[in-house]
Amino acid sequence: MSIHTYTKDPIGMFTEKDTGNYFEYGVNDCPDFEGNREHYPHIVWVGGEGVCGMRGYRYAKVKKTVAYIMVDEDENGPLLERWFLKSNTEYTTLAAALALNGRTK
Repeated sequence: MSIHTYTKDPIGMFTEKDTGNYFEYGVNDCPDFEGNREHYPHIVWVGGEGVCGMRGYRYAKVKKTVAYIMVDEDENGPLLERWFLKSNTEYTTLAAALALNGRTK
């Protein structure tokens, strides 16, 4: 079995504990992000890019056993979900990331 990835410059991958779904994440270098990058240093690729205007990613802070995902924003600030992680693998090199995803280039 292989994993198809649509992420851009991933730095790691985690498995969400409750559902067992896999997600890749990268560095939050989005030019339209207006928040504090210290609080949300990552983007988690969740799919749906281009569907009904969705971006395909969410701003987040990914730690070893938990990820804080920004799911929306209202007048009081960001609305967060806390996802518990079963595993979290940080890629050490681009070659390692490609190998984990079954690609060579």
